[in-house]
Amino acid sequence: MNYDFDRVINRKGTYSTQWDYIQDRFGRDDIIPFSISDTDFPVPAGVQAALEKRIQHPIYGYTRWNHADYKNSIINWFQQQNNYTVNGDWILYSPSVVFSIATFIRLKSEPGDGVAVFTPMYDAFYNVIQANDRQLMPVRLGSAQQGYQIDWDSLETILAQKNTKILLLTNPHNPTGKVFSKAELKQLVTLCQHYHVFIISDDIHKDIVYAPNSYTPVTTYTQTDVVLCCSATKTFNTPGLIGSYLFVPEETLRDAFLLELKQKNALSSASIFGIESQIAAYDTGNDYLVQLTDYLQNNFDYLGHFLQDNLPEVGFKQPQATYLAWMDISKLGLTSDQLQDRLINTGRVGIMPGKTYGDRHYLRMNIACPLSKLQEGLKRMEHGIRS
Repeated sequence: MNYDFDRVINRKGTYSTQWDYIQDRFGRDDIIPFSISDTDFPVPAGVQAALEKRIQHPIYGYTRWNHADYKNSIINWFQQQNNYTVNGDWILYSPSVVFSIATFIRLKSEPGDGVAVFTPMYDAFYNVIQANDRQLMPVRLGSAQQGYQIDWDSLETILAQKNTKILLLTNPHNPTGKVFSKAELKQLVTLCQHYHVFIISDDIHKDIVYAPNSYTPVTTYTQTDVVLCCSATKTFNTPGLIGSYLFVPEETLRDAFLLELKQKNALSSASIFGIESQIAAYDTGNDYLVQLTDYLQNNFDYLGHFLQDNLPEVGFKQPQATYLAWMDISKLGLTSDQLQDRLINTGRVGIMPGKTYGDRHYLRMNIACPLSKLQEGLKRMEHGIRS
């Protein structure tokens, strides 16, 4: 099936976080948003068909996730996309990736312990670390021009500290789009095992990776002291249906997580539509993913050419993965707040300030939208900056 990603769909009036509640994030509601990381694309035909079929059954009772259809969809997807064999016993359900992360932070550390992270980073991580009374232990990634290289000396210094109990990884990385190489993952595993640091890897952006880069699960290199958290929701635009999964190779940790999920939080029943969409996305979504990745690559190409021709002061390098453009605005001579004022109140465009993720010298722009929206947004961005 050929997908028309140029099609513009009006999302207003659907309780959309990105569109209906723009004012919460940017202070006004008459702007075009490029903010929260969902897409403006319809779901794959197979997902829509599965949901429509399920809606024909008028009972929406408690729903089980622990069955072969659910697990096999994940096993087959990783085998097909990544040539990686998943042990079905490892697979658990979770309502969200961040729920899984928060749970393992509590399971594998104590209040006051340190959680190492690569910065800049996904803003929800700041909240989940600090709200659970853990200490943020940041390690700065190199710039885009440096390939977001890891400062191994700084990382080892932090991992060696006695109170550092967890490394929270995002692979691919949000917001930079870095894909951790096999060599980097091996070295990360070696260091963490040496210093007895538990690895939590958020791999929710794993499917959207641009050639010649390739994604490798961290569980390729260790099956102890590790958990991998993932979901189909970013790739196939189903976050509102709720649901994620995780790989937990160690049986004792699976039991501990299920105790948290089922007994302590009473979340043993999954979202009906989350389960149906997860299965359908992985069973039928390969063509969609191929076409989506090509379309996003074209959007990035357009963005790169536009900046080069019209805003050469804004630094940009094609990310290795994700649909998030991480743009260096340090040469504009504006503070982050000054730039946001111009973008929002003059350009009427909503682009996330980098300080949200830990670096005020950048902007994060979600380009997972029809090209026409991106073109209009970039025009507004230029107008706001040049005014």
